[in-house]
Amino acid sequence: MVTRRRFLHLSFATLAASSIAALAHATAGQPYRAYLPVILAPVPTPTPSPTPTPSPTPALAPTVVLPAPTPPAAGELPPILDNAPIVGPATGTETMAVAWFAPRADPGYTDFDIGAIVAAYRSTGESVGMDWFLALAQMAHETGSLTSFWSQRPQRNPAGLGVTGEWRSDPPPDPTGWAYNTQRLRWERGISFATWADHAVPAHLGRLLAYALTDAQASQAQRALIAFALAVRPLAESRRGIAPTILGLNGVWAVPGTTYGQSIVALARRMRSGTAAAELIVPAIPADQDDDVMPDGA
Repeated sequence: MVTRRRFLHLSFATLAASSIAALAHATAGQPYRAYLPVILAPVPTPTPSPTPTPSPTPALAPTVVLPAPTPPAAGELPPILDNAPIVGPATGTETMAVAWFAPRADPGYTDFDIGAIVAAYRSTGESVGMDWFLALAQMAHETGSLTSFWSQRPQRNPAGLGVTGEWRSDPPPDPTGWAYNTQRLRWERGISFATWADHAVPAHLGRLLAYALTDAQASQAQRALIAFALAVRPLAESRRGIAPTILGLNGVWAVPGTTYGQSIVALARRMRSGTAAAELIVPAIPADQDDDVMPDGA
């Protein structure tokens, strides 16, 4: 028989074991948790992004229009002498030259083209101190004021350079130095130039200088232009410096050419004085299509 003391001892033991088991079960059922304090800070007010200020459009530099140089009046130009010198100041202006060629030239040359050709004569001529207006008169005489076959593109020959009168009806074996003349329907010997400003004009003016000056008489710039021209078509040493004036080209630049220089002087004076209506109706026969030809070595 269990005594009261023994009963109480067993009851306390059982109760303690149950409490321990319950505590162990509760502890095992929930994982370990750590609680950290939460600090609530105020949300900062967002700073608005600055609106980009557009860069000011740079002001365009003011266009400065320089007045065109006033060409000298006819009374301020040197006279066109009967035996006009090749080296010297121009005896006419760009305006006079353009006014002459524009209504007469072949339609293949626009007013812009003519202005560029005349400007090339002026700039090249002034750089070597020669009368480029007189050279333009020679070009007008040789080409019928830019109407002849040899003056048209792609020939661009301003003064019958290398046009010796040699021709043939059939194509030459080597077409170098030949061109088919669509006005005369035949092959003709002569020089063609790639451009006016860089080829034809320097070749023309340099050849005129070669007739007017020897190397000993020429400046460095003149010698350079002469060398360019004579590389295109040589000139006999005996002809260097024999024509300081335009009349010196008679029977030399063109044969027979007995009044060659006089014709150029007369034409230069007409170009300088203005346009005659009758001359627009009946153009002059181009010298590169008349009986005068450039002889070999000339």
